[in-house]
Amino acid sequence: MQAGIVFKSTGSWYQVRLADGTMVPCRIGGKFRQDDKRLTNPIAVGDQVMIEIADDEQKAGDIRKILPRKNYVVRQSPRRKHDLHLIASNIDQAMIVMTVVQPMLKQGFIDRFLLMTEPFNIPTTIVFNKVDLYEEKDIGTLAHLQDIYEEIGYTTLIVSATAGHGLEEMKAALKDKTTLISGQSGVGKSTLINAIAAGLALRTGDISDYTGKGQHTTTFAEMFPLSFGGFLIDTPGIKTLSFNYLEPADVAHNFREFFVASVNCRFGGNCLHRNEPGCAVKAGVEEGTLSELRYANYLGLLEEIEEQNYWERRKV
Repeated sequence: MQAGIVFKSTGSWYQVRLADGTMVPCRIGGKFRQDDKRLTNPIAVGDQVMIEIADDEQKAGDIRKILPRKNYVVRQSPRRKHDLHLIASNIDQAMIVMTVVQPMLKQGFIDRFLLMTEPFNIPTTIVFNKVDLYEEKDIGTLAHLQDIYEEIGYTTLIVSATAGHGLEEMKAALKDKTTLISGQSGVGKSTLINAIAAGLALRTGDISDYTGKGQHTTTFAEMFPLSFGGFLIDTPGIKTLSFNYLEPADVAHNFREFFVASVNCRFGGNCLHRNEPGCAVKAGVEEGTLSELRYANYLGLLEEIEEQNYWERRKV
């Protein structure tokens, strides 16, 4: 058997890159343990696998073994709400691409994305794209968001794929690391990747004139080598993120600044920071030391997870 890394997943076939750079199309050979997770896909881009060449003439193989993952990113399956979908594994960091305009900012998506990476301690950078289109009020919104997220330890980058602004700083952040890059449709992620990694020529799309929303341009997750060092895992544009695999306490523990403040809550780690007496998080929000915007998103996520998972736990 030979060792390789899964570079692309298209559902039933996987492109596996061997140590010498050869790409081998592979299928799954046998069943794999899912660690009690209901997964729509047992193998993710970034997985280190052992393959066996099954067809020398066609240079096709079977994946016989998945090596232990150092981490992974998972989301609720958009098509099968009771299942999970593996997005990527064995990554060094993640980047979420956002924009304040075209399409209009959905700030809550940032916190949803961070809730996907934070449980695995995956460093995450928030990239604000299309800065060349920002008007004065948009610049103010951007500065406010930077203050919120940099204050609690996240890195932010300001870039423009079309104007070339901030691209060198982004390259420096990507160099020699395996990075998962994601974002909602229409934020210019594919255009940005093309500007940074010349030669990839990813397909790009426009904003819908009717809905003002982005159109999907990436269909499957795929890993690309970067000429200046490192690898980039591009993912399909994400419309929504839901969390059928989390409990309310998981949300409380993974809003990092709330978790730090919770040591001073009367009920400590059991406090959900809503109506409990002596809550340090609520006090921090009222005093202005904790973000009211993040807190509002936090409460919304708690309510959503409790409602969804109430029925999830009671499904037949």
